[in-house]
Amino acid sequence: MIWLGVLIILLMAAIGAPLFSVLLAASMLGFYSADIELAIVAIELYRIVDTPLLVALPLFTFSGYLLSESNTSTRLVNVMQSLFGFLPSGLAIVAFIACALFTALTGASGVTIVALGALLLPALRQGGFSEKFSTGLVTTSGSLGLLLVPSVPLILYGVIAQQIDVGESFTIVQLFVAGVVPLCLMLVLLSAWTLWKHRGGVIPRVPFTWANVGSALWAARWEIPLPFVVLGGVFSGVFAISEAAAVTALYVIFAEVVLYKEVTVKQLGGVAVESMVMVGGILLILGIALGFTNYLVDAEVPQQLMVSMQTYIKSPLGFLLLLNILLLALGAMLDIFSALVIMVPLLLPVAVGYGIHPVHLGIIFLANMQVGYFTPPVGMNLFIASYRFKKPLLELYSATLPFMLILLVALAMITYIPILSLWHM
Repeated sequence: MIWLGVLIILLMAAIGAPLFSVLLAASMLGFYSADIELAIVAIELYRIVDTPLLVALPLFTFSGYLLSESNTSTRLVNVMQSLFGFLPSGLAIVAFIACALFTALTGASGVTIVALGALLLPALRQGGFSEKFSTGLVTTSGSLGLLLVPSVPLILYGVIAQQIDVGESFTIVQLFVAGVVPLCLMLVLLSAWTLWKHRGGVIPRVPFTWANVGSALWAARWEIPLPFVVLGGVFSGVFAISEAAAVTALYVIFAEVVLYKEVTVKQLGGVAVESMVMVGGILLILGIALGFTNYLVDAEVPQQLMVSMQTYIKSPLGFLLLLNILLLALGAMLDIFSALVIMVPLLLPVAVGYGIHPVHLGIIFLANMQVGYFTPPVGMNLFIASYRFKKPLLELYSATLPFMLILLVALAMITYIPILSLWHM
């Protein structure tokens, strides 16, 4: 009977059944085989309702979708260009920073490629950068902001890790702070390589003038205060994360509908529906995954996995190397939300057994997902960029390879130098 159930579940996965249904079937089969009432799955679904932090997910997601509907991307690029365009290869540095900020605000890598790609790719080409470099930059930079508040995947990792409750405790604010230095490291390494690659002054610069800065800042005058108000409120303790998400949503609605008038009141309903469909999928998968996690804990699967790994892998360094390989492969095959809800419950207890801090694991996890988004052959950003820019996949593989190597260097530093993530703990 049990083997028949396993075969049915494998068949479901093979024919492309929704992830939540596969997880639900697996958890129900596990509990049934252990003679545990199946009502436990429904209890786990209800338990996530009692998690105040989850209120932040739909609100931040809605805000991100709303920003992507307006001309925020254009104004953001203009501000960065006016401030950094005078530097050697300044436009490329502008692209790195703008993509990171926009991804953090919208919470979606693909949205950044679609929204900023049409703006940045022609600008980079006109600025003297090669088509290969420009395409590779836009494709890889679309996922840079996953480590920056208010990134939805960052919040989701915190929710899952706190539900599991193993290892040292931490707050979501500490997780937000932990992502800042690793992201800056990535931006610095990418910028340094870009400067070295284009050394010799062949790329024209945009002269710095206070008039340009003032004009760009004035155009974005209603969006620039947003991160300072929200992040300042969170880090100073004035806002809880859920309250910050509510303030963000209210502020974005007021700015884009009333002040900029780029989104109409009629459009709000459509944006809300589109964003909540994604949030609903995430929460459904999360609830089912928590039920499945309960079964894994009851069956002592994480403990058995840890014992097995410690038999063959003695040092934390070896575990981290294997972890990076696994996560890079998963990042190329799964979307980030599925990877989080499936793998964090399995990996976190094992990582804690090797003495790895949960916050450090979270930063390693998301940094791997960033690179996994454009890891050949099936990284999601590669397909999005191929469709958006009408480029063959093989051409994108070649264009993204140098950026991938630079980010792998940053990933190794983030993995093996914990202080980069834990300096504030």
